[in-house]
Amino acid sequence: MRTPEIRVAPRVPSVSTNVGPRVNTNIGGAAVARTPSRISVTTMPRIGVHSTLPSARYSPNLHRACDAAYRGSDGECLDRPVSTADGGSGGKAAGRKAKGGSRNNAPQTAVDLRAVPNELVAEIDGALTDAQIEELTRRHGLARLEIQNVPLLGSTIGLFRITDRRPVDVVRRALAGDGRVRSVQLNFRYLLQDQKTAPTEGDPAQYALAQLRLPQAHTLVRGMNVTIAVIDSGIDANHPELANTIADTFDAIGSNEGPHAHGTGIAGAIAAHARLMGSAPEVRILAIRAFGATANGAQGSSYVILKGLDYAALHGAQIINMSFAGPKDPLIERAVAASAARGILLVAAAGNAGANSAPLYPAANPNVIAVSGTDAQEKLFSASNRGNYIALAAPGADIFLPAPDGKYQITSGTSFSAAFVSGIAALVLERNPALKPNEVRSILTGTARDLGAPGRDDLFGAGQADAFAAVSAVAAVPLASGKHAPAAPAQDNTSVSRAMEQSAPAMAADKSAENDVKSPAAQ
Repeated sequence: MRTPEIRVAPRVPSVSTNVGPRVNTNIGGAAVARTPSRISVTTMPRIGVHSTLPSARYSPNLHRACDAAYRGSDGECLDRPVSTADGGSGGKAAGRKAKGGSRNNAPQTAVDLRAVPNELVAEIDGALTDAQIEELTRRHGLARLEIQNVPLLGSTIGLFRITDRRPVDVVRRALAGDGRVRSVQLNFRYLLQDQKTAPTEGDPAQYALAQLRLPQAHTLVRGMNVTIAVIDSGIDANHPELANTIADTFDAIGSNEGPHAHGTGIAGAIAAHARLMGSAPEVRILAIRAFGATANGAQGSSYVILKGLDYAALHGAQIINMSFAGPKDPLIERAVAASAARGILLVAAAGNAGANSAPLYPAANPNVIAVSGTDAQEKLFSASNRGNYIALAAPGADIFLPAPDGKYQITSGTSFSAAFVSGIAALVLERNPALKPNEVRSILTGTARDLGAPGRDDLFGAGQADAFAAVSAVAAVPLASGKHAPAAPAQDNTSVSRAMEQSAPAMAADKSAENDVKSPAAQ
């Protein structure tokens, strides 16, 4: 019997290394060079206004372009998809497991990205002596960075650092279980809400003025004798646009840094009064530095922002501008509520994390006026957050503003939208200083110009702020009759914006309520 011969072909296929390109580079008979594509830039219309300003300097890009799934809760681009704290996803790709990682690690990763590594903020018993605080610190294996009495909360707050490799949650639970500690939380990160704008031909020449009807409003009020605290990065108090505007300064981070583009721009959107025009050119500003420069832009944290809010409340702020965003923060939520209870109006940037972002804070706090951004065509600024917490909209795309060292910048972000609204609120308060925060809010939303779908919506809130309509809706009240009149003498009515030949006032170290700017006679 013949045994059949079986031949088995090799199972490993041979692979030709000579594979032709899949893309035909000769399209339509014309060779196409393999060079990176360029992004088309749309030129901003001049709105019929021509600027006499020198070439503007463009602000640094604090928020790179990225998909929503890769954008953190503070708007910063990340190197991996982000999961929300409850394990859900912030975008289509957010639910995918990171390469080499575990699904169970995703929530912890998101928390780490939102907070300063290895730092805890704790509310401790105010009766503890310094020696007892040191013992508490050693017992839990921590390094004490700073202890601050916060009258705004009636509390003593400490900033501590974990000195070994113990997990943050383990240390936090142990510290929270100590009878001398009332509460413990992460030291959350906050980012300023601006973005680099692609260069355009010429400049937008302050299109925001016409959209907000500021020239008409300024025939009635200009923000005189109203104090706005700007919690931000450093402000260039020597810039000609801000001459005699900075009534007081406070550095919550204790740095030696110079002025920063973001803080200077925010102050300019509120109070510029030389070649540019802010929304409240005669307002007084408390310049509170709570954001320090880093490789990725200026950043702040729970602890320093809390110090800034406390300082503003204790030094006569009637309005607090918060052009930053971050996660929901129990300590900052308490400070915001305490500020509102003191009759302070709070305004914040909605955030630049885009359409798929969860609500950002402090804007999403119900005590805060959250402001989204618009562009020159009165469309929503593409990076602006949306949601049912949005109260108002204001220009935030390609805004022409002062920059440090006497320069100028064109920049974008809901940061500047919030600043414009803070200034308009100051106009309303000058008109009637006795108005309470909820009354000012009602006036601003009630007089806003509807944009988008009829009625209130999640993009523009009540609509775009209208400065002239807002101040016109308020009956003028003599300053002396206002129950909550500011600390400055009512008889000192000279405009700070007209004192251009006088040097800027000295910066008070502690008592802004007593730091009245004495200006020369009006021109």
